[in-house]
This record gives sequence, C-alpha cells and structure tokens, in this order.
Amino acid sequence: MTPTNKTAQLPISFELFPPKTPEGAIKLRATRQALYALNPEYCSVTFGAGGSTQAGTFATVTEILAEGRVAACHISCMGATKASMREQLATLKAMGVKRLVALRGDLPSGFGAGGDFHYASELVAFIRAETGDAFHIEVAAYPEIHPQARSAGDDLKSYAAKIKAGANSAITQYFYNSDAYFRFVDDAYKMGVDVPVVPGIMPITSSSQLIRFSDMCGAEIPRWIRLRLQGFADDTASIKSFGLDVTTDLCDQLRNGGVPGLHFYSMNQSAPMLEVLQRLQPL
Repeated sequence: MTPTNKTAQLPISFELFPPKTPEGAIKLRATRQALYALNPEYCSVTFGAGGSTQAGTFATVTEILAEGRVAACHISCMGATKASMREQLATLKAMGVKRLVALRGDLPSGFGAGGDFHYASELVAFIRAETGDAFHIEVAAYPEIHPQARSAGDDLKSYAAKIKAGANSAITQYFYNSDAYFRFVDDAYKMGVDVPVVPGIMPITSSSQLIRFSDMCGAEIPRWIRLRLQGFADDTASIKSFGLDVTTDLCDQLRNGGVPGLHFYSMNQSAPMLEVLQRLQPL
C-alpha cells in the first residue's frame, strides 16, 4: 500500500538537490512522483557553493512547478553582487517561484571572499527591499549551534537578525536530540522571535555517509547512535532498520511536542521518507 500523508495537522516538505547527469535527472523525476503521493507542502531545491549549480537548480525547480507542485528555491549570497542577485530574483519571479530558502552559503574551494553580502540577514533584507512580499522566505536555524558561531548567544542573535530582516520561517539543520530543538525554539521566543521553526530530518540509511556529513556541518550524532552504527559495520540492512527506528522515534517526539511541520533531507531518495511516514500515520 502506498502511504499517504494527512497534512492538515502536520505539513511535510522535502529537500532535493539538482542531478548532475541525465540518469540522475530521470531517477529524480521518479523520486519526486513517489514523494508527491505524500502531498508535501513544497519541495526545496539546493543551490551549490557560489551558485555552482544554478542552472541545474533552476531547471529542477522549473520541472517541479510544471508538475503542478510548489517549489522552494535555495538561494545563497556568498560571493554574489547586488546586480547578480537582482538578476536571479527577477528570473525566479518570472519562473513563478513563490518560496525561497535564503542562505549565506559558501564559496567554491579556491575562491577568495568577495561580493556585496556577508551574512544571510543581509540577503533577506535585500530580497525584501527588492521584491516586497513576492516571496515566502525561509532561513536556516541551528539547534546545536552553527559550527562557526563564537557562542550559543551569538548564534541566536544571528538567527534573530535574519527573522527581523524579513524572513517568514526557518528550517533547522538536522539533529537527533529533540531537546536541542525545543530549547532553541524556547530561547528564540524569549528574544521575541516567534516565527515557525520547522525541524529538519535526516533519515539514517548509511553509517559512513551520515558520519561524514555530520562532521562537515557540525551536526551532532549522539554517542549511543554513533556506536550502534559503528557496531553494524557493513551490515546495510541492520543500519537501515536501526535508522528507521531512530528517525521515526525522533519525528514522533517532535510531533508530540507540537512542531509546525517536518522537513526531510531526502538525498534524492523516496523510500526512507515513505517508510517513516507510514509508521507515523496518521499525522
């Protein structure tokens, strides 16, 4: 039976990345069709460092819109000029995009610092100044603190600056400790920042991949999860079964805590989300 998502109570969304090959594009189309059965609020499409995947990002967004679905386009400002950003925004408006995920982003390796923007809050303010309310703007939030932040307090101030610049809502970096999410939301609320904060969920399907990603982005893998994954070695079936249990339990904790939605980092796969949401029915 194909699972369906009852989104009236809990909206869901999925992050996709632009394919690099024709074969990848075909696979992604099949993945999207499987995910559409879950009735997502939208699908977001990532944007490479320094805009390195812009053509692929825009092409994927165009396909999603043509399929009658809502697409949220990632847009990053590191290395961009106001002129180039103005051109991108005009292109996205002409495409029919209504949602943006506004990020500082990173420069490709070997590029020096440059451009007219240094922080995501500057990008959000620029988008609002240029386009008014044409876009729903999402920004990033870091329940376990941004890896480059000097302190938790500084990280919260940076987050608040993005919201005060005009962001409508936030999506978090993935995590496996629900307490970190709820503490972050509480702390932000105490600062007067009360926009919806949607938790980002990374299904566990590969031990080595998860550890590599987490080490790069600063997401914490709780010690008990890391040790269990290491104990499975190359037993892929056990890793996926354990990962499904962990992800489902996390989503259940978040749902019971009243989160405004769930945003899944799909890695261009559909099976992990289908399995998790089947277990969570009804949402």
